[in-house]
Amino acid sequence: MADDLDRLFRLYHRELRQLAYRRLGDPETAADLAQDAFVRYAGLIRKQPRQAIANPQYFLWRILRNLIIDLRRGQARRGEQTSLEEAKSELYDQRPGPERLLELRQQLQLLHRAFEELPPACRDALLLNRVEGLSHAAIAERLGVSPSMVCKYIMRALRHCIRRLGLVDGAN
Repeated sequence: MADDLDRLFRLYHRELRQLAYRRLGDPETAADLAQDAFVRYAGLIRKQPRQAIANPQYFLWRILRNLIIDLRRGQARRGEQTSLEEAKSELYDQRPGPERLLELRQQLQLLHRAFEELPPACRDALLLNRVEGLSHAAIAERLGVSPSMVCKYIMRALRHCIRRLGLVDGAN
């Protein structure tokens, strides 16, 4: 599955990113949604491995389209942003119970181990993108590589972490 996903990524990533950019006008969000489309695709393939997808390109377009719709709906739902201090009186206790806390700690340990297994460039690219919110171009400048390489680093790191968390079959 990993080889097939790599091939599809090489074939369609740029096209998906450009499509998302045309719809959203934001290159960073477009790049993130294009990557998320491949992650969703991998998850769907894992859930139904025997069911072949006749046209992966169209399927990826459809996933991207749905991600864009979800993003826009979320933005419309959120509307005007309010600070936590202003909304403090309306918040209720959302702390997880003991079972959920244990599960989250175990997942965090797995994720920490997965990060340790990653090559430094992949780990740095993923953290700079997902934690610090840097664009691919900014990460490329910081790491001294091309934005395309940053994209590959992030995809490699995401695939590795997904496998380590047991979300996708790690056999490939």
